[in-house]
Amino acid sequence: MKILKFGAIWCKECLIMRPVWDEIEAEILDLATEYYDADEHFEVLKEYGIKDIPVCIFVDSNNQEFLRLEGPQNKEELFRIIKENITR
Repeated sequence: MKILKFGAIWCKECLIMRPVWDEIEAEILDLATEYYDADEHFEVLKEYGIKDIPVCIFVDSNNQEFLRLEGPQNKEELFRIIKENITR
């Protein structure tokens, strides 16, 4: 499983999510994530149909999307989702 994170430095909700993701990634060392800034990676956002940020997309080992979360998320809920799907 891999998580694609979409945000921007000017986005207040993205700034709220940054420390949440930092904590999760520090706790789950084998978690694969990729971050795409909306201003720098417009084509990637377009490819995934991202119209608003923050968004995180969970993809399986075949690079198929299986979950998309929009807006700020709760750390505990993210942690649960990740733990349940880490081997996908």
